[in-house]
Amino acid sequence: MNKDEISVKIERLIDANLNRLREGIRVIEDINRYIYDDITLASNLKQLRHKLQPAYDQNRLHHRDIENDVQKKSIDSEMARSSINDLIIANFSRAQESARVLEESFKLTDQSLSERFKEIRYGLYGIEKTFFLKQKS
Repeated sequence: MNKDEISVKIERLIDANLNRLREGIRVIEDINRYIYDDITLASNLKQLRHKLQPAYDQNRLHHRDIENDVQKKSIDSEMARSSINDLIIANFSRAQESARVLEESFKLTDQSLSERFKEIRYGLYGIEKTFFLKQKS
């Protein structure tokens, strides 16, 4: 692959992980908002989700290739959720992993965005801890 082809693939990688991160945070946010009525956690998650905005670039839509995504089909473990906590755990993991991919990917294109996604990842770790400690009490 030449440099231009790699750049296109990196933009595709960034686009997919921005979507995955935003969606994962939204699931956790809405559970805290509508199921647990937790204004503090829901607000913290909303603020974190809004920190993604500077990374969005509509030009990345040109690189989105849903039809050729080799792993777009869900596997059995992704479909198996038996509780709200299962949803929370899956979506914290999804969001944290995506934040890490973005942190690493932006090292190639924009160091300040790389730092932003590191902050978002650590923010998610903190919110996850708060959520589960609240559940125990």
